[in-house]
Amino acid sequence: MLAAKNVSLVKNRNFLIVAIALGVILNPLNTTMITVALPEIKNEFLLTSKDITWLIASYFIVSAIFLPLIGKLSDTYGRKKIFLFGLLLVGISSFTAPLSPNMPFLLGMRTIQAIGTSALYPAGIGIVRSYIQKNQNRVIGTLSVFATTSAAFGPTISGLLIQQGGWHVIFYVNFPIIIISAILAVLFIPNDVRSTNNTFKWDGIGIILFSLFITCWMYFFQTLASGLNVWALIGSLVLTFLFYFFEKKKAGPFIDVIFLKNNPNISLVYVQYILATVIFFALLLSMPIYLQSVLKLSSQLTGIIMLSISIFSIVTTPLATRWIDKSGYRKPLLTGGIIGVVGGVLLLTINHNSPLYWIFIVLATIGLSNGILNIGLQTRLYSFVSVAETGTASGLFMTSRFIGNILASSVFGVIFAAGVNDTSQNWLTIILLIVSVILLPGILFITKKMQVMHGDGSSAS
Repeated sequence: MLAAKNVSLVKNRNFLIVAIALGVILNPLNTTMITVALPEIKNEFLLTSKDITWLIASYFIVSAIFLPLIGKLSDTYGRKKIFLFGLLLVGISSFTAPLSPNMPFLLGMRTIQAIGTSALYPAGIGIVRSYIQKNQNRVIGTLSVFATTSAAFGPTISGLLIQQGGWHVIFYVNFPIIIISAILAVLFIPNDVRSTNNTFKWDGIGIILFSLFITCWMYFFQTLASGLNVWALIGSLVLTFLFYFFEKKKAGPFIDVIFLKNNPNISLVYVQYILATVIFFALLLSMPIYLQSVLKLSSQLTGIIMLSISIFSIVTTPLATRWIDKSGYRKPLLTGGIIGVVGGVLLLTINHNSPLYWIFIVLATIGLSNGILNIGLQTRLYSFVSVAETGTASGLFMTSRFIGNILASSVFGVIFAAGVNDTSQNWLTIILLIVSVILLPGILFITKKMQVMHGDGSSAS
């Protein structure tokens, strides 16, 4: 264990939490801010729609690859060091990205940015679990609220800034966040204590295979809109099996597939989060286009309606955290899943004649479900793993989120390839409703009564 779980080492608990929260928001903020800037970037660099798609897709892929890797590094070499290093990378990329002379350079800077922001979440959660004992779930819930809020307001912030100074300005938003987070981290996060029993072994081949199969699957999903690419599918399957069998025999694997196989609760939490993310992100992608193209709403009014999902998710998160602390995981998570199914059914009632208040209510229902599932699955995961494994576990958790994003964007691309209308929106809703139903038995499995040992020796049912 890198740092003793000793509250006395923390000079100021609140400043420590703020330092981590500011770092945690950088990944979702930069994921969503870029979406509004895409038309300007496309015009400036004379890109095709397919080219511009990879500006978002590459961020997902890099984040999915580096989150588990940096999570392991933070568990081994020190969470404070990794946290500060992540802030440094985001600062470098935010300074150089606006100076990009071409698309490859911008992609390179976005890659550095994705690596930097990928360091902040697993290291930050590890710091919380190491030094915050009182109301730990509530603190993790607070961080989740910060992340959700930044993702929700990213497009709004980006839209206002682009009107003033073009797409370049969105990268400068990061600087005040980075500076304040870095100062608070240096002053109030205790220094790392290196463990002599915990060493990091590089699994180069495993990392390469993981990167290749994630990228290949992304390519396969991206090309589904124009038909089934058999060779891409075969390549994706072959790389997936190669990765599994290689990691299965590896002494120090990049991702411990045997551990995941032998711990179905942990594996199923990751799967559940992928499915929950597919629902949430697919709606974030599809509804704005549907509202503007079919209902002919302005971008400003569309933004206000879309905030219903995120605002209700934000409000629900702290309430769900308290509910979980009092009654355990089963009732809150099952309630969140059922609300999600209800929200999916209500989505089927939306069409071009729907009043705006009804659309707002339906999307708010989805937001309520997402708020409960997000924090519930996250805290349930940490009940299954030790404090020393937090960085690795949270890194894989966020990798699950990006896999969900990749699947959601692929479903969106296929469904809306023929046009945006009531029919395509209903087909997307049917798919999301099926996903919502699939979530329910998984929730029952991961919340069945059992004694789960924490890294500090305590237990939870």
